Amino acid sequence: MQSTWRRSHRWIGRMDKYLVRHVSRFPGGGHDDFFRRLSAAANHGKLWMGAAAVMAAFPGKPRRAALHGLIAQAVASAVTNMGFKTLLPRARPLPEHLPVFRFVHPQPTSSSMPSGHSASAVAFATGAGLIHPALGAVLAPVAAGVAYSRVHTGAHWPSDVVFGSALGAGAALVTRKWWPVRPPIPDTARAWTDAAELPGGEGLSIVVNTLGGSFKEETADALREVFPKAYINAVQPEADLRQEIEETLNHPGTKALGVWGGDGTVGAAAAAAVEHSLPLLVLPGGTLNHFARDAGTGSLKEAVLAANNGEAALSDTGLVEVERGLPDEPETSHLLMLNTSSIGLYPNFVRRREQLTPALGKPLAGVVAMFRTYAAGTPVTLAVDGVRHRVWIAYLGRGRYYPRDHAPLLRPVLDDGVLDVRLITADERFARIRLLWSVVTGTVSTSRITHLREATEVEIDAGGAPMALAVDGEALAGVRRVRYRVTPRSLIYYSPRPLKGNQP
Repeated sequence: MQSTWRRSHRWIGRMDKYLVRHVSRFPGGGHDDFFRRLSAAANHGKLWMGAAAVMAAFPGKPRRAALHGLIAQAVASAVTNMGFKTLLPRARPLPEHLPVFRFVHPQPTSSSMPSGHSASAVAFATGAGLIHPALGAVLAPVAAGVAYSRVHTGAHWPSDVVFGSALGAGAALVTRKWWPVRPPIPDTARAWTDAAELPGGEGLSIVVNTLGGSFKEETADALREVFPKAYINAVQPEADLRQEIEETLNHPGTKALGVWGGDGTVGAAAAAAVEHSLPLLVLPGGTLNHFARDAGTGSLKEAVLAANNGEAALSDTGLVEVERGLPDEPETSHLLMLNTSSIGLYPNFVRRREQLTPALGKPLAGVVAMFRTYAAGTPVTLAVDGVRHRVWIAYLGRGRYYPRDHAPLLRPVLDDGVLDVRLITADERFARIRLLWSVVTGTVSTSRITHLREATEVEIDAGGAPMALAVDGEALAGVRRVRYRVTPRSLIYYSPRPLKGNQP
């Protein structure tokens, strides 16, 4: 049957027959079975789903590449099978065009134009390659083999394969437009300064929170081994932490304050160090060690090196003014913010993610935790710098964090002078569905529900309804209004300098 499509494109039909005649002259052999099996493996996207499952076993870029490949494949398959096959009816090759023993069985009955197998293959390989070029290079020959197999087995004309491949590449590029490549994380930069040299811990007073995330019975002994001349104060659970910090830094001969504990402990120690103009040595004593990692002292070896040599840098801090109590008689307090602050459901999300991380790994744990948190949670109404929003999360980082999405992890620069403001709002229609979809597809940073900006001062007002606030992991209830501002380069912290040959 001569289709409408062929009548209007006779030259393509002549070229197709010419190419198929050349393919038909290839001698038979094991390659016929290979291409038939390869073509069958790609039926219904099974080959690419299997490849995605293998890639997803590796966290980071391979997992994101698998996800984007599947999304691109789904788009290409839908456009091809539900769109163009209806618009462009075309008969498939007949046994007279190729040796019968090569024909795929059973022969497909849908329109030959375009090739859905080719569209899916190229879409998956291109989509994955946009995220992880090395994986894309590995997948490209497989995708090309699948595309060619459709001609070799008589399932499609060459032009069907070319058009399907173009659709697949287009689907990958279109999905990339709304799922852009994450901006590169900048190189680490420091505002270097000098601090007291502390050989063997001489002049160093260390406060150890025994409730810290990684504290063990042998922690104090390990610190005495690397800092034999330091004064070490192990704070017991029943003691007042802030009072113990004051007593520690007032120990005779103290030149620098060291701290072992979680975010809240480090924040309290930083506030005391700033107040007394002492340099701070942050030791990796928390669960995630946010500031120690950013400061370059994520291991004891790095901390000892910086302290012994007096290598230090300057960091901004955040000043948080918290208003609590009755509307007519508010109580105002001031806190130092070293890392982050959040309002809304973020604390619950973090708690669930940390519980699930050992079993699932951090990326998958983040997805599951987000689903659980937002399936049951409700947004809060806040006025952020005078603009009202219904908010799932109001997140402020002291300094620019990366990546630019719902799970900021790294802060390469500690003195950039900004507050990293991130709002995930429920102002839009179908907000909950939008949120969950953006988490699953990794598009939180580009979704309409996400608002990213930078500032030096921010004010958040609960509008009379008290809200829950977290500052460096410490929760405060009954907060009515909170103001943030940056105090530039107010903290001296120990940080090992790079080798002179690598120093920027």
